[in-house]
Amino acid sequence: RVRIRQKTSHPTAAAAAAAAVASPHEQKGEPAERRRRPFVIMRRATQLACALALMAAIAASGAAAASATCSAPPPDVAAPHDYSPVLGVPIGEGHPASGLPGFTRSAYRRDYGLVTPESRVWNSQPGWSKSVTSHLISRGSGAHFAMYLARLSAGGAAQPAKAVGTERFLMVLDGAVTVSDGAESVQLSANHFAYLPPNSSHVVSSEDGAGLVVYERQYALSGSPTFRHGYVEDSPLLPAPPEVFRLRKLLPATEEYDFNMHVMDFSPGEYLVVKEVHYNQHGLLLLEGQGIYRLADDWYPVQAGDAIWMAPYVTQWYAALGNKPSRYLLYKDTTVDPLAL
Repeated sequence: RVRIRQKTSHPTAAAAAAAAVASPHEQKGEPAERRRRPFVIMRRATQLACALALMAAIAASGAAAASATCSAPPPDVAAPHDYSPVLGVPIGEGHPASGLPGFTRSAYRRDYGLVTPESRVWNSQPGWSKSVTSHLISRGSGAHFAMYLARLSAGGAAQPAKAVGTERFLMVLDGAVTVSDGAESVQLSANHFAYLPPNSSHVVSSEDGAGLVVYERQYALSGSPTFRHGYVEDSPLLPAPPEVFRLRKLLPATEEYDFNMHVMDFSPGEYLVVKEVHYNQHGLLLLEGQGIYRLADDWYPVQAGDAIWMAPYVTQWYAALGNKPSRYLLYKDTTVDPLAL
């Protein structure tokens, strides 16, 4: 007769050894999921500890630790800035992922808006000849200012704003423009800016074409701000404790001016220390780099060319990622009484 043996009746030596060292829970046949639970908790605790140690290193060592962590070289403050990604995207196109049907990173909510290059709409605008503009922020969104990009073709020009009391700030992203009021003319190239006071007669023109970002609002104070222009890097770096980013203010912080324009630079790995909530409105254009922006309870990957509107009291926070520094231009109504807004 053929004798049939069950495989389980004679365990292998390895199985016998494992059974000999099995825990009481395993010998009693406790479910594997429950047996693994302590090890999962230990692994997650170890991961959390590593993350906290990394954050502590960044906080303790500032920019040096952040730069070393991300294996990025320290920023070269003398290196020329390249804003070509902001306006370098052809009209009607965005970044590579925008080729997906219906895809966009853009989002507008009650208290913030994100407009990415694939969502820009370009149109002619009264007062701008041989030019097209793309409005990113306006009073229709609840903002009390307007922000838009402008492309001037060769021979293009912008006349003074028609609305009484309108003040205008512009920054050149590429090309060059001439700003003139008939008595004075200044030439501005990339990384230069100009402030045109309310009821200004200044005309902006370009012989060979240029790209600009423009901010406009109704002047809200009773002072007499004056025409100003300059080069971003000529504005002094200002301390902003406890923050580690580099801050420049392009306009005087006086009661004559009802807003200011900030240029903020982050090395890779740096982030805002304060998770800000305040009464000021913001209009932001990311000029270089990439990172993560928190707006209210949402988190967005952002990169050069993205524009953000932030309403009063929306939670806001930024972290610079990648291996290149981040730079953004930020509108802020800093000197207006909150009760007057």
